[in-house]
Amino acid sequence: MSFGLSFSNNQNTVVLDSEFSRLCIISNGRYSPTQESGRGSVTVFPRAVTSQEPPLVFIRPDTSGVMGAAGQMFLTGSPGNWTGFYVRTYSKKTAPPNGRYFVAAFAAQPVATYGMRLWDGQGELLYDTGTPTALFTRSFTNWTYIKTEQSATTSYSNYYRVDFEFPENEYLMINSFGMGLLAGSIVGRTLFSLWDFAGGNMWAITEAFVNPLDFHLPAVFAKMAT
Repeated sequence: MSFGLSFSNNQNTVVLDSEFSRLCIISNGRYSPTQESGRGSVTVFPRAVTSQEPPLVFIRPDTSGVMGAAGQMFLTGSPGNWTGFYVRTYSKKTAPPNGRYFVAAFAAQPVATYGMRLWDGQGELLYDTGTPTALFTRSFTNWTYIKTEQSATTSYSNYYRVDFEFPENEYLMINSFGMGLLAGSIVGRTLFSLWDFAGGNMWAITEAFVNPLDFHLPAVFAKMAT
């Protein structure tokens, strides 16, 4: 950076400067069942996200039994006006969709009534006191294939697991878990995640009519900076 503002922490890591945007938390709150007999949840953000690209949604289900946390997720709204998100639990055997969330974008919004704002050289708002930082904490792809089940309609459900301790302050990015995967057929391969709190396992479940066993999608976690 040849000019502007640069801010470093006690570890001499640059956490804010005039050239690069941070992952800014635009809104946060709780999500809960709203439809589909308690299996589906539509959440409206307290303030719309004004980025052109889709924002990132992170959730942390309430610690209770087995939670089917992130199946068939999608955002509501449109570029420049993202208004909320939908998420659906895996099955009737898993807990209803209850928990905490935050939505973040690689751009700030003019939220605070006082404090500091920082723009880049093109006039894009990089920092606002009212949009705190989200910090990526870890990701993993070391899923272990466990089993396959076939339904009466001949679709295959593959189960993959990884050990996980479920810290209260870490949230899963669900954008990737809401997208379809390739499976060698037009229908594709749907994807769900399960949080088994008692067993200390995180599960990924894929469903498809053509059954590829390979699975390496990263599970990405972040926390809200305090």
